This record gives sequence, C-alpha cells and structure tokens, in this order.
Amino acid sequence: MIRGGLDAGSPKTQKSYAPANGVFASDLRVVCRCIGVSSSFFHDLAACNFMTNKLSALTRVLNSGVVAVIRAPRGDLLADVAEALLAGGVEVMEVTFTVPRAIQVLEQVADRLGDRILLGAGTVLDTETARAAMLAGAEFIVSPTVNLDVIRLCRRYDKAVMPGALTPTEVLAAWEAGADIVKIFPSDITGPTYIKALRGPLPQVRMMPTGGVNLDTAADFLRAGACALGVGGALVEPKAVAAGDLKRIESLARQYIQIVQETRSSPKSA
Repeated sequence: MIRGGLDAGSPKTQKSYAPANGVFASDLRVVCRCIGVSSSFFHDLAACNFMTNKLSALTRVLNSGVVAVIRAPRGDLLADVAEALLAGGVEVMEVTFTVPRAIQVLEQVADRLGDRILLGAGTVLDTETARAAMLAGAEFIVSPTVNLDVIRLCRRYDKAVMPGALTPTEVLAAWEAGADIVKIFPSDITGPTYIKALRGPLPQVRMMPTGGVNLDTAADFLRAGACALGVGGALVEPKAVAAGDLKRIESLARQYIQIVQETRSSPKSA
C-alpha cells in the first residue's frame, strides 16, 4: 500500500499538482471516472513518481479523447502532419503500418516531437511488428484484431495496447487478455448505438470506436460511452496530406478537441 499520498479531495492540491506526464491533477478526475478508480489512487502514484509507462500513456489517451490515425500512401510528409495535429491540440496519434517505411516515420515523428505527443503504432498484426514499433518510439500499440501474443508482448514491455474487436465475445476476450482499451472496429458499420448497446452488459470495458467517427458523429459516440475516439481520414484527410495543407489538418484537430471538451462538460443525455 502506498502511504502519504496527496489529498484528492483538496481543490488546492488538485490545482497545484502536475504529474510528470503533464496531466494536471484536476484533469485526473475525468480519467478516474472513465476507468473506474478513485482519484486518490492516481494522486498516490503520482506523488511517489510511480506512474508506469502504460498508466501514463493510458492517462494521456483518456484525457485527450482523440487518437489521430495517420495513414497515407507516402510517409515523407507525415512528421509535418503530426506537428499540425499537435498545433491543433491533438497530442495522441498513431502511425499505421500501412504507411510505407512506417518504422522510419515513427522514428522521425518521435525525434521531432518527443514527449510533446504520445506516439503509437497502428495496424500491428504480429509481435515482430509490435516490438519493432516500440523500439522506434511507439508508446502504445493498436491492432485491427485480437492477437493474444501482441497483448502479452505489450504487457511484458509495459506498453498500452488497444486491440480491435467487434462482437461482444471478441470485446470481452480482448479485455480479459489485458487490453487497456478495446478498439471497436469497424464502427462505420455499427454506429454510436452499437457502443451504447455493448456498454450495457460490458460497462467495465473502455471502448474506442474507430471508423465512422467524423465531425457529425463524434459527440454521439462520446455520449454513447466511448472513452476516446479513433479518427482517421476524417481528421487526417488524404487530400489535405497529399496537398500539404497542414492548416486544414490543424483546423480539423481543433474542431475535434472542441467537440470532446464540450461533450464531456455538458450533462449526459437521458
């Protein structure tokens, strides 16, 4: 048991304390509600400088609410795309392994932006790819399927893992295997009501829809119970990437962050 932790109920403590990962204590209350633990737990860990890599990454994902999925036929501009996302307020992003020379792209983004962002790797299908991504700078791993070996590898190296699942059986299997967040994929064929339906019997599972998340549906997914949103082409628009229109990507990033903030701060729909 960790003793001597900060008093989570003290407003003064919550405003003045900031853990090493940059998430202020006042923000941790939101995170705690999302993952179902008391805020004093996080304060005790932070006070002892005891937040693990995985817990730190999970906190940033939940606090941000948006995971940008960076996918493109060319990788040479993606470090600039990542910087535009950050300028718009999106600090959590994954580079998918459908991107040519994805390892080099991960290294470039990690070198340029460092811990200003939380960098992950997506479309990871096996343990070899997962480990290579970690060595290139990925702090979390996302996959389109439930691969138990990938989940075990991430637990071994203290990295957050978000396997993709669709059916209730797959979702529960991923969660029981150790998923930190279950990516509900493809959500474009199910929509927000499916998240709400899954949350009925599985309220303990943190779910992140990916596919079908856009400016029109983002708030509905959040109200349905999503802990975060995986946003691909509706944020990192292929046309904008091809044209080098970084202002467009920055503008979209600001809009998604605003939706998350406004939806979370408003009373829940009945």
